[in-house]
Amino acid sequence: MRTLIILAHPNLEKSVVNQAWLKALEASDMNVTLHRLYEVYPQGGALDVEAEQALVRAHDSIVWQFPFYWFSTPPLLKQWQDEVLTHDFAYGHGEGQRQLAGKRIGMAISAGIRQDDYRAGGRYSYSLDELLRPLEVTLRYIEALPVRPWVFYGAEYAIDPAELEANAEGYLDYLRQFAQAA
Repeated sequence: MRTLIILAHPNLEKSVVNQAWLKALEASDMNVTLHRLYEVYPQGGALDVEAEQALVRAHDSIVWQFPFYWFSTPPLLKQWQDEVLTHDFAYGHGEGQRQLAGKRIGMAISAGIRQDDYRAGGRYSYSLDELLRPLEVTLRYIEALPVRPWVFYGAEYAIDPAELEANAEGYLDYLRQFAQAA
């Protein structure tokens, strides 16, 4: 199985968590394609939709890696979804449509807020699963197979190095499940 990681972090060089995940990935023997959206499109603007759709076609599974940004995805990942997951590609009724049907799609999310704040009665009243529902519905609409997200909570607080290292190893295990799904 070929896995495509669509990394959408607008300030990657300052992200302790995403840097740890990438360092663990680079040190591993995992064979994944890492697609850094903010490096490919540093000024934003129009995406090369044909190239993005070709990347999706060439892979069996996809992971959207991003910081939880204003309780959603960063703007470039939302733009990617809007422009790449189009009618006649990601959904529709004709032949050759639904290019993501049956593909496993997961998310690796760095959340600045602590896990306890994401719950009924917590600071933000909703669980992360509840806040991710629009993305889950999108995946179901295009007939992809949603995979439970991998999350690091509390990224905006002091991070225990041992916790970060364990989470990075867990991230690799999370990615391995995509390779084993064949």
